[in-house]
Amino acid sequence: MANNQTAKTANKEPLPQIQGLLSGNEMAAMAAKHINFHIMGYYPITPSTEVAENLDEMKAFGEHDIRMIPGDGEHGAAGICYGATLGGGRVFNATSANGFLFSIEQYPVQSGTRFPMLLNLVTRSVSGPLDIKCDHSDLYMALNTGWIILLARSPQAVYDMNIMAIKIGEMKDVRLPVIVAYDGFFTSHQKRRVKYFTDRQFVQDFIGKPEYIYTALDPEHPITFGPYMNEPDLINNKKQQSLAMEAAYTHLPEIFKQYAAISGREYHTVETYKMEDAEHALFVLNSSYDTAKDAVDNLRKQGKKVGIVSPSVIRPFPRREIINVFKQVKSLCVADRADSYGANGGNMTLEVKAALKDDPDNKTVVISRIYGLGGKEFFTEDAVQLLEEATDAGSSNKGIKLFEYHGVNPGKEGYSMEMAIPPVNKESVTGQVTAQVDTNTGRVSDVRGVNAPALTMVPRRVVPGHGACPGCGIFSNLNIFFKSIEGDVVVLFHTGCGEVVTSGYPYSSHRITYIHNLFQNGAATLSGLVEMMEEKIKRGELPQDKHITFVMVSGDGGMDIGMGPAIGTALKGHRLILLEYDNEGYMNTGDQLSFSTPLGHDTSTSHAGPYQKGKRTHHKDTAQIMAACHIPYVATVAESNYSDMIKKARKAQEYSKEGFVYVKALSLCPLSWRSEEQIGEKIIAKAVDSCFFPLYEVDHGITKITYDPEAKGKKVPVMEWLKLMGKTKHLTKPENKDVVEAFQKEVDRRWLRLKAMHESPYL
Repeated sequence: MANNQTAKTANKEPLPQIQGLLSGNEMAAMAAKHINFHIMGYYPITPSTEVAENLDEMKAFGEHDIRMIPGDGEHGAAGICYGATLGGGRVFNATSANGFLFSIEQYPVQSGTRFPMLLNLVTRSVSGPLDIKCDHSDLYMALNTGWIILLARSPQAVYDMNIMAIKIGEMKDVRLPVIVAYDGFFTSHQKRRVKYFTDRQFVQDFIGKPEYIYTALDPEHPITFGPYMNEPDLINNKKQQSLAMEAAYTHLPEIFKQYAAISGREYHTVETYKMEDAEHALFVLNSSYDTAKDAVDNLRKQGKKVGIVSPSVIRPFPRREIINVFKQVKSLCVADRADSYGANGGNMTLEVKAALKDDPDNKTVVISRIYGLGGKEFFTEDAVQLLEEATDAGSSNKGIKLFEYHGVNPGKEGYSMEMAIPPVNKESVTGQVTAQVDTNTGRVSDVRGVNAPALTMVPRRVVPGHGACPGCGIFSNLNIFFKSIEGDVVVLFHTGCGEVVTSGYPYSSHRITYIHNLFQNGAATLSGLVEMMEEKIKRGELPQDKHITFVMVSGDGGMDIGMGPAIGTALKGHRLILLEYDNEGYMNTGDQLSFSTPLGHDTSTSHAGPYQKGKRTHHKDTAQIMAACHIPYVATVAESNYSDMIKKARKAQEYSKEGFVYVKALSLCPLSWRSEEQIGEKIIAKAVDSCFFPLYEVDHGITKITYDPEAKGKKVPVMEWLKLMGKTKHLTKPENKDVVEAFQKEVDRRWLRLKAMHESPYL
């Protein structure tokens, strides 16, 4: 144990370093740059996204050689990483919270087949309800994945632990993947004074060259990776994995010493503060350690013998050190930033208790406190209170609870929330826009009542007062669409800007029943509700004439991570509408590229610079993907052509009685597109007139272009659209002419193909 985490070694001066003011995410990217991984597979999720953003910006300026591969979701990103490690190279990823859980089935595969890689877990509360701030509920889910888990309590430690993680994970008798966990926003975003090496060669020399025993890139020596394994082989495999973790436990102190020799910063498996004579102590993880040290100083001035303990590694769990440090401690409070529900303590409480039980002479009283959930701040006063409760626990007459939550606010008994705005009355939204159905074919033959001024009198289902950015296209699209359909409506928003800005507890902008589920599972979730209604009608538990229109709202890249469930829902024919607002990226996490981002566009993970020219691939044509599912109706809409949208919205509602319907709206994002909000409709119109975003419908397999800019003499080159946005400003430069030409060629190809489909009922 040590009192000072930055002590210099006695015999050797540290290697040259630069001092700066950087955040944890910036230091993770700095370490990755210095390690120079072969591959980074990633997917954006707050608050870890900045790591990939920083690395992509560095790549645009030639600062590293890491191949950056975006996944279609965290599960896909984890698969990319695993496949890359099979090729015998160094691999990196960063994620958080539900992104970690979405990919969790991949992690035991990685550790069970013994292929090292590095994952930065930027800790965040696991949904639901949705919360993007820090706690350790995701970290505790990682405990049984078979990965080594190092903890970084400061931006400096993030850099150092990332480098040491490579060293420990690649040792021949270890060969395990490693997680470096640090606190979301507290450590990931807060800037602190740090040091990093002046030359990445120093890092390269420390970690050495990667040496893989097996590789999938050696056809002359074929290997089977991850075979089907019965007993008794599997238990032998797991015993070897257990031995590898024990080897890591043995090697970690020596690696910490080796790193101290080159950096001047000394780490230990367990860090302590004023524990030499402590009678009462507080056990915390990560960023809370520094705060708790101030509390110890305050209580020491009052003559109380208290101290702090914080591990730097929790897998392998530092059992021997824990037993030793608490040998003379009378009472201890273990503070967990996540609960293990029903266990009367969080995971660290349970593990500390288990370790102390192995010492027959230990008499330490251990109390458990759950604190800081969902990013709730942890102040010096909180640490003082926990230390005082630990002290009181040493006295049997104090009546201290062994398990409790710290910092909760009990509600008022009998209190109920008032509805600020009355729900939409069914009659008030019915009869304005009507669909005429051909009784012979069952298809919509006409839509009447398309009167924009009259629609302004129809009540909104999503009311103003939400937190969207000025000029956001989501709500102009939703307003037109929802006013064009009638009757009872239930909506499901998956995670994204539309969800975040309309439902911040305890307020809601929705005047109809609203549901939220995560990016990847919205369509499947809503389909379950649809089927429940239909089954209840069948059983006579709901009226036979009961009808609700179910609408799932997707966007912000949700048709990447949610594509699989959306296609599955479509192929099963569930009667609902999927409305996608396509703003060409992941805006709610900070403008990262999605597969719908067009070629050459500048985002926070497709930077434009001397070494790359924005996104490298063409935009995803989701409407054609959904049309290939042979569903009743597919349509594209734009607010610049609102009459066209009104008709298609009403047709979509009618066809949702038959099966799955998909509607895609181009949605302006002034913040990401870096455009003037007052010319938003002009920008959308230029996208349509350039045929980048053609307006058409696919009605039972028959394609019809509903607005032809060519026929109207309004067709313009894509540059007329691109020059209106800051995210494509670099494409106006002569040196990027080839990107624009490739973009124009692809837009023209898709437009000609669409025209051919329009002209033939068989295409």
